[in-house]
Amino acid sequence: MLRRAAILFVIVVIGSALAGSAEARRWHRINAIPFSHEPCSVLSHHPCTPSFCSVLHRGPCTSEIYYPYGENLQLTVESKPADADAQKYQKPDHDLDNIGDLFAALRSCWTPPPADAAKEGMQMTVRFSFKRSGDLIGPPRMTFATVGTPADVRDTYLKAISASIDACMPLKFTGALGGAVAGRPIAIRYVDNRDIDKKATP
Repeated sequence: MLRRAAILFVIVVIGSALAGSAEARRWHRINAIPFSHEPCSVLSHHPCTPSFCSVLHRGPCTSEIYYPYGENLQLTVESKPADADAQKYQKPDHDLDNIGDLFAALRSCWTPPPADAAKEGMQMTVRFSFKRSGDLIGPPRMTFATVGTPADVRDTYLKAISASIDACMPLKFTGALGGAVAGRPIAIRYVDNRDIDKKATP
């Protein structure tokens, strides 16, 4: 009887150890979802940081993380921005401290060609880089233009883009932003979405 009890005890201990090991593997298994993007809630068994959650929040709390600047900074500038985007086209009244400030300043610089020399729907992309001081490393270089655009129209837009950017130089960066964007390629896509044909008609 005592021997059976001892055997039963050993079996229970081994079973508990195996169950604990399985539980540990379940909690420490490799997660295909990166930690910083895993949905979680205030009732989760593990922390969900960096994020901000609330018991009043409906649905999962997806954590967010601030990534370092990428190799390319891309921006779209419209000749006639929507009313909802008007704030994005106002140049900040302080030294540029983040990418949002930089993009707002670049948007505010744009002066499109006059209607009689412009083309409705024209798109052109240029690429350039800044020095830490806020000056350009070199002139903007065209990397794309709407297919079928006559050469003289392309030249008109490239000159307008270069003149608009030059008129804003140098931009006033804070030390942190200057160090972050110095030498980074910046691509700006200019979109002329004005009703040019209607305005050009007498």
